[in-house]
Amino acid sequence: MRENIQLNPRKFVAPEYIYGVDSRLMAGVFCKKLGGRKILLVTDQILEQSLWFTEVVGELEKHSIDYIVFSSISPNPRDYEVMNGKTVYDENKCNMILALGGGSVMDCAKGIGIVSSNSGHILDYKGVDMINIPIPPLICIPTTGGTAADVSQFAIINNTVEKYKFAIISKAVVPDVALIDPFILTSMDPFLTACTGMDALSHSFEAFVSNANSPFTDLYALESIRLINENLQNCIINPNDIQSRGKIMLASLYAGLAFSNASLGCVHSLAHSLGGYLDLPHGECNAILLPHVVDFNFDAANDRYLKIAEIFNISKSGKTTNEVKKQLIDYLLQFKRQLGIQTSLKDKGVRTDYITPIAAKAINDPCNATNPRPPVKMDLEAICKEAL
Repeated sequence: MRENIQLNPRKFVAPEYIYGVDSRLMAGVFCKKLGGRKILLVTDQILEQSLWFTEVVGELEKHSIDYIVFSSISPNPRDYEVMNGKTVYDENKCNMILALGGGSVMDCAKGIGIVSSNSGHILDYKGVDMINIPIPPLICIPTTGGTAADVSQFAIINNTVEKYKFAIISKAVVPDVALIDPFILTSMDPFLTACTGMDALSHSFEAFVSNANSPFTDLYALESIRLINENLQNCIINPNDIQSRGKIMLASLYAGLAFSNASLGCVHSLAHSLGGYLDLPHGECNAILLPHVVDFNFDAANDRYLKIAEIFNISKSGKTTNEVKKQLIDYLLQFKRQLGIQTSLKDKGVRTDYITPIAAKAINDPCNATNPRPPVKMDLEAICKEAL
């Protein structure tokens, strides 16, 4: 029987990106091409001591490009860090931003760009399409294989007063260029490899079942899931296997293109809330939450979850839908354990009395709007309780 395709209007936004070994070394070339006169080089204090930082600085100097470094950035980047970065940008009369780091660094760089062009406070721009003036030219060099902030329309910042992470969603924060170099991933430790890989897997799962999915986001999401399933564990066992690292970096890119255009769901709304309320690591929260959100969503998108199950070699032949659902959830639980992620939310310090405020903050996250089963606050509370 011929399968119909979706014909509803859908947009697709992506930056220019260069994928491959040594693409990081093109930083100077692209800064020059984009008219970089004084660069704000945004990174973190650990990466500031790395070979990757030294190489990027060398490329800027080789092309006679002036720069100033801003590295005071935490995991789950804070609103005040964005504003401090904006001050450095303005005081040094920068006209361009180069981000070298993981999701926290790239999100902070996007935030700095927003307030540098639009003035005000970064809190003024939470939500969808709230940015009126384009940000300065932005180049991103990702150092982890999972967040995909280098290609997405999202920036996630921590509101430190109200203790929640808020999303800024706008094509204005899509970088001008992403230099995606899988060789950088060889410096990642096994646990960070696992957590960022599970972040990418969560991106792909949520984009594929999103109510804003499209034929082109489906292509990227499913291929990303396949690549992660086949290669993530080997990256932990053989960290210098550049083929496996390259496939995970490609999976992260594909997942980013998928979720940037189809958006996300309850895994991310809850992970954002946990990150803001308790400063918990984003990728690990996603890994813990994903099986429980699949359980919550399954009946609302079972045809899509069945397609994902096929990638994991879970056959539906001779089985009820509930049996396939259980096998898929069991597979995800086993997969994350094999990667070394053994924790529950309770292990991360989440107490039962935290659940109500966490769910109250999570229900306002825009990621819920594209979840296949619209949640209410009690649903998010139930998911958290199951993940304890």
